[in-house]
Amino acid sequence: MENKVKAGIMGVCIGDALGVPVEFRSRERLELSPVINMQGFGTHNQPAGTWSDDSSLTLCLADSLCKEYNLQDMALKFLQWYNTEIWTPHGRVFDIGIATRQAIYKISKGDTPQLCGGTSEFDNGNGSLMRILPLLFYIKNFPVEKRFDRIKEVSSITHGHIRSVIACFIYLEFLLEILNGAEKFDAYHKMQQTVKHFLDHIPVCSQSEMDKFERILNKNIFEFDAEKIGSNGYVLHSLEASLWCFLNSESYSEAVLKAVNLGEDTDTTGAITGGIAGIYYGYENIPEEWIAELVRKDDIENLCNKLNEKLIN
Repeated sequence: MENKVKAGIMGVCIGDALGVPVEFRSRERLELSPVINMQGFGTHNQPAGTWSDDSSLTLCLADSLCKEYNLQDMALKFLQWYNTEIWTPHGRVFDIGIATRQAIYKISKGDTPQLCGGTSEFDNGNGSLMRILPLLFYIKNFPVEKRFDRIKEVSSITHGHIRSVIACFIYLEFLLEILNGAEKFDAYHKMQQTVKHFLDHIPVCSQSEMDKFERILNKNIFEFDAEKIGSNGYVLHSLEASLWCFLNSESYSEAVLKAVNLGEDTDTTGAITGGIAGIYYGYENIPEEWIAELVRKDDIENLCNKLNEKLIN
């Protein structure tokens, strides 16, 4: 079997690195001067190929899953990253979300990992969605109830509100259909049915929360005009944007460039979209020159191979 672990995780990291130099840049400005290749410096003054907290936390999760499913170890690895001990591109942390920072502070104080994430409506940034992809390969053979429970636990280390959990659930259910070989639009419609059926039968999800996902679950998000697609740091906007970019593209490069050029939270939209496009189109579809420029490429590939050996059978 082709290494889908590498395709997905490298897809995240490269989409992230494409977006880092233009993070917070407006869509209007990017329309005048779009990202077309890996570039350096810009917003965070980082060399070309540098990835952000999106990839760092994705790699931390992957690293933890190479041993076993252990929430305490996952949380510890997030703390080690924040303390610049592991998985930084250049030995320092230059970008972190507010909710993630607050959760890591709780981790450092010894709080129970799955209780560290904020649970208010204002704690629905995209910080768990951006890093959740490696969990796909651990839960892929579980029944849907157990998949949801594991996603809820791992999201809640940094983001515990049900909206963030459902966003992660939708993302991984869509990826699971793709992993199982579905064509992208079939995967989307199968995901809609699975998620709606499941959420209709669990008490933790109110109708008002279900309504937040109306455009994804009851309509076709890919049919909306670009101006109706948000691209800031709100988890729902990030999920909608990533699905929209992927479903309206025909290659890895087209998908991630479309994502980055939406503007605002460019690295995260690029990372989330890149994960989907990497798994769907395959590692070979990622431009070689982008792979070559990725910081710590060999370390990332070694981790992907290690996780693949552990979880893919």
